[in-house]
Amino acid sequence: MISLLDRAFRTIGKFSFATMIGMGLVAGDTLAQQATPSPGSAKAVFGAVTLPTQGSPQSIGFYAKGCLAGAVALPADGPTWQAMRLSRNRRWGRPEMIGLLERLSRDAARNDGWPGLLVGDISQPRGGPMVNGHASHQIGLDADVWLTPMPRRKMTADEREALPFTSMLAKDKFLTINDKVWTPAHARLLMRAASYPEVERIFVNPAIKKKMCETWTGDRTNLGKLRPEYGHDSHFHIRLSCPTGSVGCTGQAPVAAGDGCDKPLAWWFGPEPWAKPKPSTKPPVKPREVMVSDLPKACQAIVAAPSVASARAATFGAKAADAEAETDALPVSGPVSGDTPPGQIPQQ
Repeated sequence: MISLLDRAFRTIGKFSFATMIGMGLVAGDTLAQQATPSPGSAKAVFGAVTLPTQGSPQSIGFYAKGCLAGAVALPADGPTWQAMRLSRNRRWGRPEMIGLLERLSRDAARNDGWPGLLVGDISQPRGGPMVNGHASHQIGLDADVWLTPMPRRKMTADEREALPFTSMLAKDKFLTINDKVWTPAHARLLMRAASYPEVERIFVNPAIKKKMCETWTGDRTNLGKLRPEYGHDSHFHIRLSCPTGSVGCTGQAPVAAGDGCDKPLAWWFGPEPWAKPKPSTKPPVKPREVMVSDLPKACQAIVAAPSVASARAATFGAKAADAEAETDALPVSGPVSGDTPPGQIPQQ
């Protein structure tokens, strides 16, 4: 692996670091700025729905082309997690996803020296395309987790809107981890998330994958689940498999065997991912907006289905008020940097 990556670095030395970094490695909300969708488009329709449907959970379609019925919400606060960017109303998902996030937050606090998760976007109340920020996250089986540790106090709603992302990348080097912000606890958190059988993939920046390949000395069985992808330098993206018996949910091909630390990783450090597209002789065609009719047929019925009575009624597990009243944090096993605050189209 090292020889392949060294060769790749020599190749990219001919290119401008600033240009390549600007082609997809900008972290956080900057990637979310997109044109306002037209009225009636799938983004506009699903983005306007504020509550999920009644009934049992059902993921319809593919991660990047589908919708969600019977979603539940991650409580805004728990003993080992806090939901971020609450105004987006994107803390909805299948019970399997919400349960996984709560479990990961507890396990990482008990065993990995990680004080708690800051959870970003999961899905909208009925899934579907988002107005900005993501191509996937449409069926309740994707979730973003910040690489910033949770502070030891409950943040206000305003703080959750304004807290900046922290990139793991060095600013003046191409695809290189900043060792002043990266800690062993980050690595333990990622491998903890990858250890759960229901987790199919975890998208991370190529530099993070490289760091894990070079430094992880524990069990490498699940290292192949960490998939390099543009962005993802300030958060990681968890993707679950379609749950057993989930009719209508379209999965993707399993992750290839191995730890993914050889040719698949070296490709990201060569010129191909960063090459400018070849000029076309044809005039550019403006992409057509996705309409609800372009999604699986069942999504039209999900848009029109009756809503639950309230967000509180559809909050996962204990009532939101009970979860937010919980003050006894679980012990942590070691220090983590950044205790006090100062995620693209993943298809691999």
